[in-house]
Order: sequence, then C-alpha cells, then structure tokens
Amino acid sequence: MNQKLLLTFNAGSSTVKIGIFACEQAGARRIGKGVIDFRAEPLTFHLVESPAVFDVPLVAKTDDLLHDVLEEVFDWLSAHYDLDAVSAVGHRVVHGGDLFSDAVRLDDTSLAAIESLVTLAPLHQPQNLRLIRAIAELKPGLPQTASFDTAFHRTQSDVVRRFAIPREWFDKGVKRYGFHGLSYAFIAGALKRLKPETVGGRAVVAHLGSGVSLCALENGVSRDTSMGFSTIDGVPMATRSGSIDPGVLFHLIEAHGLSVKQVEDMIYKQSGLLGLSGISADSRVLLETPIKEACEALDVFTLRIAGEVARLAASLGGLDTLVFTAGIGENQPTIRRSVVERLRFLGLLLDSEANDRNEAVISREESRVKILIIATDEEQVIADDCLKLMG
Repeated sequence: MNQKLLLTFNAGSSTVKIGIFACEQAGARRIGKGVIDFRAEPLTFHLVESPAVFDVPLVAKTDDLLHDVLEEVFDWLSAHYDLDAVSAVGHRVVHGGDLFSDAVRLDDTSLAAIESLVTLAPLHQPQNLRLIRAIAELKPGLPQTASFDTAFHRTQSDVVRRFAIPREWFDKGVKRYGFHGLSYAFIAGALKRLKPETVGGRAVVAHLGSGVSLCALENGVSRDTSMGFSTIDGVPMATRSGSIDPGVLFHLIEAHGLSVKQVEDMIYKQSGLLGLSGISADSRVLLETPIKEACEALDVFTLRIAGEVARLAASLGGLDTLVFTAGIGENQPTIRRSVVERLRFLGLLLDSEANDRNEAVISREESRVKILIIATDEEQVIADDCLKLMG
C-alpha cells in the first residue's frame, strides 16, 4: 500500500508555504517544501527539500478563489509526489479569537466561525479562507484541518489580555490575542526536550522575521506576548509599524485629512523598517547600506526588541533563557548582537564567535541568562495537529 501523505499550507500576507509530509508510525515527517510567492512577477512556485529543486513561473493569475493557482501547483507537485496518497490537508489560520483553543477539523460550522473573525485579521484571514475553499473545490471530500496562531496564547490571564478601556469592550472581543502561536508552540516543545537545568523555566522567545513578535513562556506555557489585538502591535517589523500612540492616528485623520484606509495602508505596508529607512523592508539590505537612515532604522528595531524582552521578563518575574528564532533571529548575527548588548543589565553576555557562526548556544559560560538560536517549524506543528485530528 502506498504511504499516506499530508499537505500543509502556511499562508502569510504575501507568500504561502506548502509542506509535504509522510505519515509514519513515529509521526509526520517532512519530505518536501514549496513556496508560492505572490510578490513575484510572474507569480512563482519554488520547490525545495524534494527529489527536485526548481523555481517555476506560474501561468495562472491570482484571483479571489486561488483555484487556478493551486491547480497548477498541484500539477507540478504531482510530477514528484503521489498526490493520490494525500489523506488530509492542514492549514495555519491566523485568528481563532476566543472561539478556538485548539486545532479543529474543518466543516461548515468551523468555517463560518473562522469567517466571522475576518475583521480581526483583515490581511491574513481572507487568504486562509481562500486556500481552504480552493482545495475543497479541487479535492472534494479531502479532509482539512486548521491550526490557529492565537490558540497557544489562550493560557494568558485576563490581566495580561485587557486593554485599559471600558470593560464592556473586553466582553465584545477587544482584547490582546497574540500571534505566531504555532512558532512558539514549536519552540516550547524544543525547549522541553532540552535539560531543564540548561534552560530554566522562564524564557522569552523572539520571533524575528518579516513579522515580528516576542512571547514570554513559563515552563512552555504562554504568559504574555508583544502582539495584542492585531498583527501590527508590538515592535516594528518589515513594513508594519508596531505599537504606535493612538493620538498619531487621530492626528493623521483629523489634521491631515487621511482616510482610515490610507492610515491602515500606511501602518501595515509603508512603516516599520521600510518607513524608518526609506530604503528597504529587508534588514539584510539595511545592514549592507552604510547610511544614516539605514543604521537608524536598525537601531530603532533592536532598541524596541530589547525593551520588549525586558518587559516580558518583568511579566515572568525574571529571565532564564532568551531564544532567537525565524528568518532574522536564526540568521543575522548583527541584529542579535545589538539586541543582547542592550540587555547586559539583565546579565546577558554574548559569545561573539558562537553568535557569528549561528551556533545553537550563543551565550558565554558566565552569562546569567542562556541565549539560544532555535530554528522554528510552523509547518511541523500544523502537520502534527492534522495527524492527531485524523487519528
């Protein structure tokens, strides 16, 4: 009998990562990975970690349904994998609100609940729904599951989740939800596999990518996070502003006549590293651009990250471990060094040579806080959830 496969879809605002997993007795094992890049012209599918590695321009055009795009991608995948052996598809869904505290198998009821949360994640949730519906049309009857970024943070107390606005709004859903939960779930599992005396129970995880957030973990459980009601909260990101004084938004609308849509577009797509530098949203480009604006953008970025680490350490009542993860966190020594240098007052001491080599442990022996690099894997969490739900 052919080995059963799982597919996972991890949709961001501009890309979709596709994981191909073999179902084995020990669990789901990744055998391939692809990325659809919606920013590329023409639309591009990149396949890696497989018998073949290639970039292929797609003929299909992006539409509201994504049906044609996925059909073309499946045609390419079928040349390398037996897609008839796919037994289920798992999805990352950004927002589960207070409706979902764990992964679920998708049906009409759960889909309606996910759709009801679109206003809470207007950039990501519609993309999640488009993928789910396109696959349902292409592969009718194929089971699909959803894993929620917000579910991991449901362990946070109401004191942490509340904004200081009239209490009635908390009951109407205006609260801190937190995101990147699949990444933090993976890191929490990785920390549990290490010796407890090595890492301690109080950890701050810095997920540094094009989207950025930090999470305070107590023995692997989420206690606080930098992102709150939306994915623009917290520290500056590639194009998102991070936390901003609401008075700035009122001023832009009332004094300068910007529409709400214009302000939303600015905060989501024109701010962060791109807005600060006026050059690029990519920290790698800024690191290689020795001009004042690029340096200042990176200084703001690392200052805000370090400040958030300190705040989260206060939530935990101390700090045993700092973990860097995601694209920037795993691969950019200069950014890590700048963050850690700002945290010397908390007893963090960096091993510069280990940091430059991107080693797993980058703290010095005498550092009061262990500093680690752990590669995250959101698709593995989705696959594990999917396998569990499908029995």
